[in-house]
Amino acid sequence: MTTEFRTDADRRIDIVALCGSLRSQSYNAALLDAAARVAPRGMRITRFDRLGEFPLFNPDAEFPSPAAVRDLIDRLNAADGVLIASPEYAHGVTGVMKNALDWVVGCEAVVHKPVAVLNASPRATHANAALRETLSVMSARIIEPASVTLPILGSQLDAAGIAAHPPFASALAEALQALRAAITEGEPPH
Repeated sequence: MTTEFRTDADRRIDIVALCGSLRSQSYNAALLDAAARVAPRGMRITRFDRLGEFPLFNPDAEFPSPAAVRDLIDRLNAADGVLIASPEYAHGVTGVMKNALDWVVGCEAVVHKPVAVLNASPRATHANAALRETLSVMSARIIEPASVTLPILGSQLDAAGIAAHPPFASALAEALQALRAAITEGEPPH
């Protein structure tokens, strides 16, 4: 009989990534996919791609939840952390992202869960603030060192290009290391 000893550094960490854009060429989706490419060993980042299937939130339809909503809630419950990237529309978070969070707010899937907010545009300050406010109300643990803004908007870079761009890749890798530390060491939010 052998005993396998594993350190926290060897522990697999599962991260759910949420994109507030449904566009096929979304910079925010590319940013999340680039994060998956530069993730540290043992961290798996999976982008949830069913937000477009969510009906508009209606408390009367909350139980039982629609299948896509239930899928997200199950994945969030099983995840160690969450990455979120959302563009800004009309000085606010997108309807897609707000609708998804409205469906999740009634459960405890993100309560005290480490969350990193990624931003693909330094101009998207209103959406970033609104997203953080909603997450705070949901009692998510926003990990500041893991939350970064990168000037990707207009760069014409896809996920591979972002991951190959040294300043972007380095910033993402550092952010993901901070998220990993918050998960494995229980680091309090800054």
